[in-house]
Amino acid sequence: MDLVERFRARYPFPLDDFQLEAIRAVQADQSVIVSAPTGAGKTLVAEFAIQAALESDTRLAYTTPLKALSNQKFGDFQRAYGEDKVGILTGDVKVNPHAPIVVMTTEILRNALYGSGFPDLRYIV
Repeated sequence: MDLVERFRARYPFPLDDFQLEAIRAVQADQSVIVSAPTGAGKTLVAEFAIQAALESDTRLAYTTPLKALSNQKFGDFQRAYGEDKVGILTGDVKVNPHAPIVVMTTEILRNALYGSGFPDLRYIV
């Protein structure tokens, strides 16, 4: 069973067509933009990208516009994936910055990309 099928099996409901199309594009290393109403299931696509990063030993930057939201997602992801798998970078906080999943503000990502970048960064959410 491939990654997409294993991921689909985690959910007790069928994935929507836009979700399947997006996660297949992520699996094919294509750039993806998902725009849908609140509550439509965009986060599921991000969760697939996280799983793909973890299984391929690469890194994912999960960006948010606000430090408070970065802190919230950091806690959520630590509970879901384990403390050793998740880091955070904001203007105030730097925890486990070399983790496979790094939560950060968009400003931190921009500065890093203009600077030395992130080694092994494969996904940006």
